Amino acid sequence: MLTVGLTGGIGAGKSEVSRLFVSYGAVLVDADRIAREVVEPGTPGLAAVVEAFGQEVLTPQGALDRPKLGAVVFSDSERLATLNAIVHPLVGARSRELEAAAGPDDVVVHDVPLLTENGLAELYDVVVVVDASPETQLDRLVRLRGMSESDARARMAAQATREERRAVADLVIDNDGPLGELEPQVRKVWDELSRRAAAR
Repeated sequence: MLTVGLTGGIGAGKSEVSRLFVSYGAVLVDADRIAREVVEPGTPGLAAVVEAFGQEVLTPQGALDRPKLGAVVFSDSERLATLNAIVHPLVGARSRELEAAAGPDDVVVHDVPLLTENGLAELYDVVVVVDASPETQLDRLVRLRGMSESDARARMAAQATREERRAVADLVIDNDGPLGELEPQVRKVWDELSRRAAAR
């Protein structure tokens, strides 16, 4: 088994890269998806978030109101640290369960948005960074996701810098260009990951 840490800044295109990896045969462990699962209604994770942030971070239906919580934590590093201290251990435990279920010859891709920020690079055999310029990220967040420019800039500022991410990368996928230029790069990186997995 080869474990891969896949990361990139918000709007860099990491989700598209992980989708392509899955289409080539990767086993995907998606930290964002798991982070949603561990705070679903009725979970200890959601109870802990409500205890820390109050009932106002819930929707009328009792689910986590992500935009409301995001507005609270992305402008306050202490409150973001509080949220991470609740969610990250739960995500880590579930990720390990999913990895343990994979086969011995699999390439297991962990999609980890905050890999750099949380110093997790050493947990993986290979770190792949999806890289895009801050200008490209901002454009995608505003134009494609409908974020306000100030919200997009706050999200980007809460993450590691481009240089910090590249510093932990074993392999870099440049996603500044159009989508058509991405797939050949991802295929080339996948071939390299497959080669490394076979050599273990």
